[in-house]
Amino acid sequence: MSFIFSTHSLHPAAEAMLKAASDLRVASAPDPETLLREGRGAGIIVVRAPIPPAFFEDAPALRAAIRHGAGLDMVPMDAATRAGVLVANVPAVNAPTVAEHVFLVTMALLRRFRLMDRELRQKGWAAGRSQSDGAVDLGGRTIGIVGMGNVGKAIFRVAKFGFGVEVVATSRSPESVPHGARYLPVDDLVATADVVVLCCPLTPETTGLLNAKRIGRMKPDAILVNVSRGPVIDDAALIQALHDGRIGGAALDVFATQPLPLDHPYFGFDNVIVTPHLAGLTEESMMRMGMGAASEAMRIMNGELPVNLRNPEVVEHYRRRFPDSSEPLRDNPKR
Repeated sequence: MSFIFSTHSLHPAAEAMLKAASDLRVASAPDPETLLREGRGAGIIVVRAPIPPAFFEDAPALRAAIRHGAGLDMVPMDAATRAGVLVANVPAVNAPTVAEHVFLVTMALLRRFRLMDRELRQKGWAAGRSQSDGAVDLGGRTIGIVGMGNVGKAIFRVAKFGFGVEVVATSRSPESVPHGARYLPVDDLVATADVVVLCCPLTPETTGLLNAKRIGRMKPDAILVNVSRGPVIDDAALIQALHDGRIGGAALDVFATQPLPLDHPYFGFDNVIVTPHLAGLTEESMMRMGMGAASEAMRIMNGELPVNLRNPEVVEHYRRRFPDSSEPLRDNPKR
């Protein structure tokens, strides 16, 4: 089999699994030009960075693109499917980690942690302690969840059964909203919630979902948390609302442009927490995602289809490209 190519390093346990079975190569940089150059001839690519559509052109050895995580926006699905390449992901495994992050940043904003820490360090005990005058509890507030996939459900469970707060939610499928949460259309949700959490996938429908009109409907002390994708928010509208003091604050983990430039206006607000797209990243979640991706690669190498195949319509084309795909693709001592 040709080599396995990863856009980034993986958890050591996942790398050990793949190196024991094949030639694993890790990109020296995740930019499109490097990926195209160094990934040429790969049989499987593990995806932790956006893949250019050209990666799937003239790639006769390429069998699969495996997303290290759940979101598929880094994989050009049409290009992969046209090329007869399987696309798989590792859903759900980092959902609890993302949920923990949501409550970390939410409570940091409600309790004015950034301001308290700065005042304590620069001006002393009394100045830091005075920030509690404007701090508020999470209890008794309403959380609005936009998107009820695995992450949304994990946030719901912590909110409802951990903090006992009221939960309202919106989703493409209203029936996916669990018992204990109240379904609301997005326009009503943003007007009702004290904390609005975006955890929906990036699609044409969700691009610009939080536009100026919807931000304008939010409560003046409401908090916006984004662990979805950057383009779900109209940045100009949010920056204007923050500048005018029309919302309470924001915690943003994802951005339309990443890395976020250090001179970006978001860094200038005391009531904005900026994190570098790490809501789902911890030692434990990296192991779960890495081992999940490695396990899918092993299945493909053994002639099987991935468990979490996301373009099943490609299978017939894939079988034509690789007639041996019903047989193991590597030496197997049990054969």
